[in-house]
Amino acid sequence: MQINLTSFDSFIFKKIAAAAEELNVETYAVGGFVRDKILDRPTKDLDIVCVGDGIKLAEAVAEKFNPKPQVSFFKNFGTAQIKVKSQKLKTENNHSVENENEGFFEIEFVGARKESYRSDSRKPDIEIGTLSDDQNRRDFTINALAISLNKNNYGELVDPFNGVNDIELKTIQTPLDPDITFSDDPLRMMRAIRFATQLNFTIKQETFESIAKNAARINIISQERITDELNKIMMSDKPSIGWDLLSKSALLQLIFPQIMALHGAEHKDGLGHKDNFYHTLQVLDNICPNTQNLWLRWAALLHDIGKPATKRFEQGHGFTFHGHEVVGGKMTPKIFAKLKLPMNEKMKYVQKLVELHLRPISVTKENITNSAIRRLLFDAGEDIEDLMTLCKADITSKNKFKVKRFLNNFDLVQERMKIVEAADSLRNWQPPITGELIMQTFGLRPEKRVGIIKDAIREAILDGVITNDYEVAFAYMLKKAAELDLLPL
Repeated sequence: MQINLTSFDSFIFKKIAAAAEELNVETYAVGGFVRDKILDRPTKDLDIVCVGDGIKLAEAVAEKFNPKPQVSFFKNFGTAQIKVKSQKLKTENNHSVENENEGFFEIEFVGARKESYRSDSRKPDIEIGTLSDDQNRRDFTINALAISLNKNNYGELVDPFNGVNDIELKTIQTPLDPDITFSDDPLRMMRAIRFATQLNFTIKQETFESIAKNAARINIISQERITDELNKIMMSDKPSIGWDLLSKSALLQLIFPQIMALHGAEHKDGLGHKDNFYHTLQVLDNICPNTQNLWLRWAALLHDIGKPATKRFEQGHGFTFHGHEVVGGKMTPKIFAKLKLPMNEKMKYVQKLVELHLRPISVTKENITNSAIRRLLFDAGEDIEDLMTLCKADITSKNKFKVKRFLNNFDLVQERMKIVEAADSLRNWQPPITGELIMQTFGLRPEKRVGIIKDAIREAILDGVITNDYEVAFAYMLKKAAELDLLPL
């Protein structure tokens, strides 16, 4: 099979092949690089397997570059890595070769090996092996492909498990018995679902059934590794594929039960509600064409996470989820902590969007006041566009006229927000009167009356009682202080 290598790929391959010949070691490009070249996907790294010492080969390859890249090696694992500049490398004939990616191209080297596993760990016991041994240990047939960099068969594709056919059929399956593959390294179950999502492939039935059978083995995998796979699923073109497979495989109940709790539509007395799990997946997919922001995608996934806890049935009205946005906001930090997601401003951003995702709907109603618009702008701050993107994605009705009406209403709200914002400058607004100024003016220490005055000024501006202006706000501060029997110094 013909593999389309770029001039940059060929340049790198020749460097590695020359070093391998000097050391007299069999050497191959393997894994994801080969798969992605067949799929014509961008590549940013390369795995090299040699039947010998991978660290020595890395050092020999590094010598072929000018300037020489640093060799990072890990003796315990027998691996080494170099990073070469991706663009405008010079050949021996002083020609330039360029890679499609900016920055650095990573090349990892390892000696071919056999692996054996203990039941309580995904860290294998390693022995020196052949190329065949190394391909046997690969997770999936599509990742067990190799390109020879050896003089006698340079460029030849080595495909012992018919991985090319699986690529053509868009199928994911393990090279060996899936029960052994997944039991040895349970993270491979997550990887199968991630590849199915990223590549839009189908997991072979026998392989998928094995994931469900071995799902409990995921408990030996660190949360960080699981979450890394979840984030890769989230950044796929259609993340719903992965979340649905996680649900159907029994993995989701183990790694993220709060999402599983969204499952199920219920009907009572002729009244029902939609399945919030699949609604959530549709919202997530809806938002993806509009953003590469991982955290906005997480906000879409979590926007209704509080619904199971707030579900009630009201006679004659149906099912309600009053306050689910508040409950969801409170759940967000706990979820981020459990998943080992960042507990910094990224979590606060997601929490804010979860808490506010119903607010723009409320301001689509007729006769809404400028005060309500101001408060939305004030609470959302610089995240108002992301909030509106989330709200539009949240419209999942099958009624096209209803969807159009909602979208038109949101467009009108955004136009009105522009008008109010231009007049009041409320985005990322800080009140013109600070607590420090109040204490200084009236000779106070931090106490309740300082907060009362500061809150009164903020509310007066948001309600349109006074303008967002220092002089006006200062006069209002004096008035409110007098009501509390406070006089300026």
